[in-house]
Amino acid sequence: MKPQRFGLAYNPTNEAAIELRERAAGWCRMRGVDHWAHAAGDFDRLVAELPTTDVLVVLGGDGTFLRAFRAVAAVDVPLLGVNLGKIGFLSKAEANQLEAVLGQLAEGAFGIEERMAARAVVHPGGREQGTEEYIALNDVVVARGTLARVCRLDVNIGDSHLATFIADGLVVSTPTGSTGYSFSAGGPILDPVARNLIVTPIAGYLSAIRSVVVSPRHTVRCRVIDATEALVSIDGREDRVLQVGDVVAVSELPRPIRFVEPYGALPFWDLLRHKVQLLPV
Repeated sequence: MKPQRFGLAYNPTNEAAIELRERAAGWCRMRGVDHWAHAAGDFDRLVAELPTTDVLVVLGGDGTFLRAFRAVAAVDVPLLGVNLGKIGFLSKAEANQLEAVLGQLAEGAFGIEERMAARAVVHPGGREQGTEEYIALNDVVVARGTLARVCRLDVNIGDSHLATFIADGLVVSTPTGSTGYSFSAGGPILDPVARNLIVTPIAGYLSAIRSVVVSPRHTVRCRVIDATEALVSIDGREDRVLQVGDVVAVSELPRPIRFVEPYGALPFWDLLRHKVQLLPV
């Protein structure tokens, strides 16, 4: 199917992103393609536009992409990242490819890649009442606060007790997020279309378990047993303070997130090699 209406989500604080938005909007106007543009963080406006939108094009780095993802998690629309950041693991195209990629979209020359997202539910005091729910594309992190003091975290996978970690924290990552914080903490890199949760302690003290890969059938539950300060961080964009006794339950989001895969786009493992070469030594 050829898309009839494009959405453009961008970072309004980045001059390069604003310029890219104008290039994209100009391309659409010249070809009579219906389109709209809003800041990636303007959740309400994006959600209002998405039901009549065929593809959401995100102009910016991974942070911009993660802000736009929140709206797509609420309204199921395929999204494509056009990278303006330093690394851009979430993007399928670079800024200098913008017009060519828009042309592919208009012609329907793309596939759809389904990515797993995670659902995190915070249970105050471990209770079922008063819960709060969050959605993550990359990871859910339970970690110590500003003070350099470790946490004691009790971790269960399904009905099984995995370990009690004395650590700086715990990362529960999706395959898409496996190249991020989880990898930095010693976790493996998974194919982004896999359906698993990766559980990785951060600087675990005398821990024999470095990282485990969990079936999406299971829920990972992390209880704060002891901590001077603790918080849960969703995709590094949204933080909530945790108290001793609070439980964070992480499971697979039932509906996958649809990524646009332009024909001829660099396969993930080639992209990984290329992006790693760009990292500072």
